[in-house]
Formats: sequence, C-alpha cells, structure tokens
Amino acid sequence: MNKQIEELTLMLLYLTAWEEEAPPFGKHKRNWKTHPSEIIDQLNKDGMLVSTDKSNSVFLTNAGALRAQALVKKYLGEKAVLLS
Repeated sequence: MNKQIEELTLMLLYLTAWEEEAPPFGKHKRNWKTHPSEIIDQLNKDGMLVSTDKSNSVFLTNAGALRAQALVKKYLGEKAVLLS
C-alpha cells in the first residue's frame, strides 16, 4: 500500500470526523468507513484507528489523532487550522 495514500486517508478521516463519547475511553473522533477497506485495515493494524466488522464507522485513536494533526501540518502547512 502506498504510504502517502494511507497518510492522506488518515488526515481526511481526522478532518471530517465528529467527536463522540466512547465509554470507558472518553471522547474520540469518529468517521464513516467510506475509504477502501485495505487502507482502513492497515490503519487499524498500525493503531491509528479502531475498526470492527460490526460498525460502519471507525474511531481514531489518540495516536491516530496526533499523527493526523502532524499530517495536516505536513500537507497543508504550519498555519493550517487544526480541529480541536
């Protein structure tokens, strides 16, 4: 899998996510599984998000959200506005 495609997918998941309570873990960013399953599976394996077969959405892990924030800066520049 092309690493750049994985990075851009993670960044898009982050930028278009909504926050949702995920007991007992607290608030996390969540998004629909609208990207290719191979990429979702790889990001899940890398610990960037949590994906299950039972859900049509994924949760970004703390590590995934931090990595996505760094990718926003990488691809959109230092002055990019980050979602909180």
